[in-house]
Amino acid sequence: MTFKEFGEVFENYDLVNNNTYKVHSICNYYIIVDDVIKLTNLINYLNNQNIKYFVIGNGSNIILPSIYDGVVIKLKFNSIEYLDNKVIVGSSYMLNKLAYETINNGLSGLEWASGIPGTIGASIYGNAGAYKDEISNYVEEIEVLENNKIKIIKKSDITFSYRNTSLRKRNLIILKATLILKQGNKEESLNLVKERLERRSATQPLDYPSAGSVFRNPEGLFAGKLIEDLNLKGKMVGDAKISEKHANFIINNGNATGEDIQKLIVLIMNEVKKEYQIDLILEQEIIK
Repeated sequence: MTFKEFGEVFENYDLVNNNTYKVHSICNYYIIVDDVIKLTNLINYLNNQNIKYFVIGNGSNIILPSIYDGVVIKLKFNSIEYLDNKVIVGSSYMLNKLAYETINNGLSGLEWASGIPGTIGASIYGNAGAYKDEISNYVEEIEVLENNKIKIIKKSDITFSYRNTSLRKRNLIILKATLILKQGNKEESLNLVKERLERRSATQPLDYPSAGSVFRNPEGLFAGKLIEDLNLKGKMVGDAKISEKHANFIINNGNATGEDIQKLIVLIMNEVKKEYQIDLILEQEIIK
């Protein structure tokens, strides 16, 4: 059996354009899969052969190693369907694209997501959010592949919390999601999006590669403020740098590696723990 039976295959593939940190990361195989049956067969094969793998979305919330000794699966599930105020959307669909798509279809609810460069599947998996809103407020149900079986999971069977869900503890892949939105005013929604994107541009280092907020905000506090008050803005490990614009962002200032980013994260966590006795919780996922 060859991997070509499952999808489009690339060997010794550099994931530099598949992660928003733009770090170089060589994987053994990169496989693009656009069919659920092929995905099921691929996962079954990898498990039987004890081959390490992970499913990548847009790579907007992950830290990759320089070498990943395994298979990286890229899903190509981009279907979208409207049923009144419901949207049934494939897990590979980009969340920011869906925000504009739904606004243009006269629906409201996802305005907060217009600046989030993640896929629907990853956004639900980690309960993405912004501006005191989050994806969990709109999920009705998801279709998943779990233990190589296709299942429907209702919202009531998922525990959502701040940037986290109970889905993380389960070995599953989200295939599609049903979201419930409400009727809206297109012009009002677009004005809100414009205002928020301008605010984002003014406060976040969007001109450098990053993966968004590095740490979750401790209850009642802001991670960025804690880091800034320790005069850590501009601190570097290799080409990984704490942004001078927003201290809860690490940017790739040239040719940073995933290992550089991880070392800088450890440095920040140690300094915050030493000064404030606070254990910062990483919002990004380290792929090993």
